[in-house]
Amino acid sequence: MECVIKRRAEFSASHRYWLPELSEAENLQRFGLGSRFPGHGHNYVLFVSLTAQLDKYGMVKNLSKVKTVIQREVTSQLDYAYLNEVWSEFQQTLPTTENIARVIWQRLVTYLPLLKIQLFEHPKLWADYQGNGMEVYLTISNHFSAAHRLAHPDLSDEENYQIYGKCARPNGHGHNYHIEVTVKGEMDPRTGMIVDLGSLQQVMDEYVLEAFDHTFLNKDIPYFARVVPTAENIAIYICQLLQQPIQELDVQLHKVKLSESPNNSCEVYCTPETTKSAVTSSRETLLERTN
Repeated sequence: MECVIKRRAEFSASHRYWLPELSEAENLQRFGLGSRFPGHGHNYVLFVSLTAQLDKYGMVKNLSKVKTVIQREVTSQLDYAYLNEVWSEFQQTLPTTENIARVIWQRLVTYLPLLKIQLFEHPKLWADYQGNGMEVYLTISNHFSAAHRLAHPDLSDEENYQIYGKCARPNGHGHNYHIEVTVKGEMDPRTGMIVDLGSLQQVMDEYVLEAFDHTFLNKDIPYFARVVPTAENIAIYICQLLQQPIQELDVQLHKVKLSESPNNSCEVYCTPETTKSAVTSSRETLLERTN
């Protein structure tokens, strides 16, 4: 039987986004505050996912040995280091979150049956690398607060209550929504980036946060006048809104994950074929959609 296991590790390091072939003004224009001398630091969190057939001892890999390999090949070298100088790979391609994840894969793949490297620069930004050349997934997260009522406009109050329970009450209720937007793209071999983070955040701000924050979704967003604003439908609509502006950034919108509470979340994989239909929903409460 094949299983997946995951090992967590941490390291603290600094880096600078700076290309010597560019002037100071050009670096500032391209990388913003990330180009400042002498750099800036992060507390990185690393997840190493492994997959293999279980051995006769019931393990994918002995976790003590996994820990030793990660420490020897990665964290002991990167912890409290200046990343631009610590590994030769970062001389050619800048130590962005995307590229650090890629190079960590290269350092570990000889020793471990890797499935995925996931690296968090901070809780609102992380990269996933799966060994596919320069292809990387990058995720940014944020939140907005909104109210909604779960009620189909063609049904009576009694019928809506039968379907949606307390969520169908006439005056609605609110959530602090947590949203994660994942894009996929090819890393630039010099900058180590798949997309300009400022531009990606600007798209999320304009099309999601400014539009949705502190609204009553049923009344303030025309789309939800006829579409019930479940977490699934909200995520699908956000996926539709983001497809074109993110494509204009030369990356592909891969996934939108929306959490309406710690108990309820859904994910939409945003290919053109599945935007309107492919919803994976996780529910701890099946009878009531409230906290």
